[in-house]
Amino acid sequence: MSQPSPAQGPTTINIADLDIAQLSDVKKQLEEASCHRSFLKQAQNKFKKCIDNVKELGVKENKDKSLLVPLTNSLYLPGKLVNPDHVIIDVGTGYYVKKSHDQATKYYSQKVSYIQNNLDKLEETISKKRENVNMLVQVLQAKVQAQINSTPSGKATGSKVKG
Repeated sequence: MSQPSPAQGPTTINIADLDIAQLSDVKKQLEEASCHRSFLKQAQNKFKKCIDNVKELGVKENKDKSLLVPLTNSLYLPGKLVNPDHVIIDVGTGYYVKKSHDQATKYYSQKVSYIQNNLDKLEETISKKRENVNMLVQVLQAKVQAQINSTPSGKATGSKVKG
């Protein structure tokens, strides 16, 4: 008998064959995708705000203007904008790069676009998973109801019988 290779694609499992605990676990996994969506939206909004900040700093009238420079999310130091033609941007993991306003705007716009593409793919996945969750809920309810109906009346599931 041959085993399916990874190149053959995902394996299909009949959800009616799963027990109640397994169905609950699958439902939990399916619901986690919507949490990822909110994280991506937050990151996208952060990059959009960066674009706005870069545009605001690019105005020539801002030269020698006092401002607060963020070192962390909660620590700011006073500073002065000496060269409004360039900004220093955080490219991740503690690395900073000096860029012109156009380059910085392009960098952040690419980030926003990349996240939007991922959001679009995730939305497709979430809609498919919502359908799966609805089927899971129906099967789960049917199994719970069947378990309740199979239990003799007056005896709770998991109770011990003395004898």
